[in-house]
Amino acid sequence: MAVRAVVFDIGETLLDETALWESAADAAGVPRFTLMGVLGGLAARGEAHSRVWEILGAERPPSAWPGDGFYADAVPALQELRARGLVVGAVGNTPVEAEELVREHVDFVGSSARWGIEKPAAEFFARVAREAGFAPEQVAYVGDRVDNDVVPALAAGMVAVHIRRGPWGHLHEPPITAYRIRTLDELSQVLGV
Repeated sequence: MAVRAVVFDIGETLLDETALWESAADAAGVPRFTLMGVLGGLAARGEAHSRVWEILGAERPPSAWPGDGFYADAVPALQELRARGLVVGAVGNTPVEAEELVREHVDFVGSSARWGIEKPAAEFFARVAREAGFAPEQVAYVGDRVDNDVVPALAAGMVAVHIRRGPWGHLHEPPITAYRIRTLDELSQVLGV
């Protein structure tokens, strides 16, 4: 069955989270390098990134998503897929404000904050398919994390695409049943759309 919709994880797939984490480090009074190092260690051990605040003994600051934080290949890829007639979505374990950063470039958005459910829950991926308006096997899900994106997308019956960027994208090895890309420029060819 052909892919009719492509859904992206918002963070590290479309938005470069570096500026977000740097802002959070500054707001928490933690050196940026220290915060990034702890995040890398958590990623390498397969632990939740939210533990960073506990480990550093700092209070989690409010989110501060940068408005211009797209990867260079993100908006062109979204435009290309939409021009090809695919439904394009962006979702993630993010605050609602992240939805607003990508809304104008996609057909639908979703966040764990608004939906009240987080990845890797099966219900999150069922909601993704419903929002896309297609059967799971007609939906490609693109993400950087194997544990939160790729494996649960495959379990939901979706086409899973692992993008190798961000700490998790470089540290996690996806299953052979998932497509692998380094940039979003490769996506149309890999999916055959």
